[in-house]
Amino acid sequence: MPTITVTRDVLYEKLGRSYTNEEFEDECFDFGIELDDVVEENSVTKFKIDIPANRYDLLCVEGLARSLNVFRQRCGVPKFIVKEATERIVIDESVSCVRPYCVAAILRNIKFTEEVYNSFILLQDKLHQNIGRERSLVSIGTHDLDTIQGPFKYQALPPQDIRFHPLNQSSVMSAPEMFELFRQTYLKPYLQILDGCPVYPLITDANGVVLSLPPIINGEHSKITLNTQNVLIEVTAKDREKCKIVLDTICTMFSEHCADKYTCEAVEIVAMSTGNKSTTPKMAYRTENCSAKQMCMKSGITDLSPGNVADLLTRMHLPSKADGDMVSVEVGPTRHDILHQCDIEEDIAIAYGFNNIPKQIPNLYTIGTEQEVNKLTDSVREEVARAGFTEVLTFSLCSRDDISNSLRIPKAIDKAVLIANPKTFEFQVVRTLLLPGILKTVSCNRKMPLPLKIFEIGDVVLKNEDEETGCKNYRQVCALYCGKTSGFEVVHGLLDRLMMALNEENYSIQQSSDPMFFSGRGADVIHGNKKIGHMGILHPEVLENFDIVLPCSILEIDLGPLV
Repeated sequence: MPTITVTRDVLYEKLGRSYTNEEFEDECFDFGIELDDVVEENSVTKFKIDIPANRYDLLCVEGLARSLNVFRQRCGVPKFIVKEATERIVIDESVSCVRPYCVAAILRNIKFTEEVYNSFILLQDKLHQNIGRERSLVSIGTHDLDTIQGPFKYQALPPQDIRFHPLNQSSVMSAPEMFELFRQTYLKPYLQILDGCPVYPLITDANGVVLSLPPIINGEHSKITLNTQNVLIEVTAKDREKCKIVLDTICTMFSEHCADKYTCEAVEIVAMSTGNKSTTPKMAYRTENCSAKQMCMKSGITDLSPGNVADLLTRMHLPSKADGDMVSVEVGPTRHDILHQCDIEEDIAIAYGFNNIPKQIPNLYTIGTEQEVNKLTDSVREEVARAGFTEVLTFSLCSRDDISNSLRIPKAIDKAVLIANPKTFEFQVVRTLLLPGILKTVSCNRKMPLPLKIFEIGDVVLKNEDEETGCKNYRQVCALYCGKTSGFEVVHGLLDRLMMALNEENYSIQQSSDPMFFSGRGADVIHGNKKIGHMGILHPEVLENFDIVLPCSILEIDLGPLV
């Protein structure tokens, strides 16, 4: 969840009133956001506010104040206008292998103050971090249009062919020189986006002046100042849809500072490879027609008329009109988070107030309860711990050898679920026994005081053709004793104690031929007429395979039949 920092007095001025901190915290809660902290910086009070990750329109003070004013019905929802294009950006096919998409817009006769300028920069940073994924998907460039001349070109060149005067630097430098310099600055994390690329993208004007080298840095020649009046916004990206969202967000937020309020100018985008022409931004509006009764039912609200629903949605920046039971909802360019009807239903609940929704037990029988196998797991865990064993938690994945050759049972791999593309030899299969993880734990803790008494309760996975997924989880418990003597009597006693605690009398043990145990020192655990586990003294070869020098006895049983 992104956190924005806004100056309290600037926000209150835009809201047209003052609040106590408690009142503003309640205001944020009612709107579905959260006042995270109030801080003092150089005698200036600032709010840190948590914003939903998909509400890009709330990432700056302009959007936040506008939305709160609409929510409290102090103003209406603005209508955004796009004027015809007078400038053009040509996209060269050379950028297709690095950042293939580019869109742009122009804000004419904008008035920058220090607060507006800072907000303009901070919004770009938040968009870079959030939807732009640290500039890897989307990057933004802003330029003083009066210092450059169109048409503009978006192309890619080999690094050694690029000479560029980066922002806030004293001289022109080549791309390799610039990268070497920036490895010591805050721009270092972004350099890896282009590292290894044969060509770097850049935007130039009609005179060949480099405006920016996305996604790294803008140029000094066209930098924005407080005296800038006309701004060219260009957005380059690897994702076409995110590219458009970012451009719409910047234009809708800062067009309110233009002389012609809520208006921006389009830029023509020409793809050289296909000859296709389009203009951006679209500032598109669409209409969703929804049933008020259905939306209220899903939200748990029972006392709203369609007209009330339309009023609530209008307060959430979604101008709406009711016609019978149907509500016509206009989704504008500030609400790219509205994808489905469920998103509209959520806004109804927010505007109505979550605390105002009556609590009720569902008509369907949906009372939750703990699964029986989990109840049994907790009981077994407590009983084994009372016997002096310490619980461990090991990985669910292991190597092929861990469950087969290392345990002297090579055919065990036939029952295992294999990982298609393992990143390491340690995680090739899903474990079929808990024992390998327990043995690795002993191997890594050989300096601990003896005896070692450890156990684990968890799921193993085996192939099962009767299941839809082709495999099935089994809940098992494994306990190990490691000391100067084998301690077989300890694990045998633990088995008897567990069965007694679970009131299980229908069990027995019989000699096992399992090769992981010493000959004649292993036993199968039988419940009813079915084998549910085994116990015994581990074979020296098994211990050697896991780099253990002391004798060990283990007990491992399946808890499923005991539920």
